[in-house]
Amino acid sequence: MSLEKVIFGFFVLLAATLNFGFFIGDISNAELHNEYELFAAVVVNLIATVLKFGDRTQIGAVHLATSLVADLQLIAATLTWVYATQISAAGMTPEATASVVSLSGGALLANLVSVALLVIETTTFQRR
Repeated sequence: MSLEKVIFGFFVLLAATLNFGFFIGDISNAELHNEYELFAAVVVNLIATVLKFGDRTQIGAVHLATSLVADLQLIAATLTWVYATQISAAGMTPEATASVVSLSGGALLANLVSVALLVIETTTFQRR
C-alpha cells in the first residue's frame, strides 16, 4: 500500500464530502449552509489540487482539471458569500444564498468526476 495514494485518495474524497455537506439543503435558506463548511471545502480542495500536481499521465491531467474547476467554483461561492454578508446592504438574501449554493453544486459535480476517475484508476490498476 502506498501512503502517497492513501493521502491522495483521502483528500479527494474529503473534498467531495465536505462540498456535499455544504451543498445539501434548501437552496435559498442560508441557515442550512454553514460558512465554515464552505471554508473547509475550499481549503481541502486546494490541498487536493496541490497533490494532483506532478502526475504527468492523461488521467492525472483530467484529475487536475477537475480540481481546478472545483477550486474556481468554490472560491467564487466564497466571494459571493463574503460580498453578501460583509459588503451588500441587503445581506444574505435567498437569492445570494442560491447563488452560493449553485456555485458549490458546480464544484460538487467536478468533485464527483474526480472521485469517479479515482475509482476507475484504482480498479484498472495492475499489480506487477
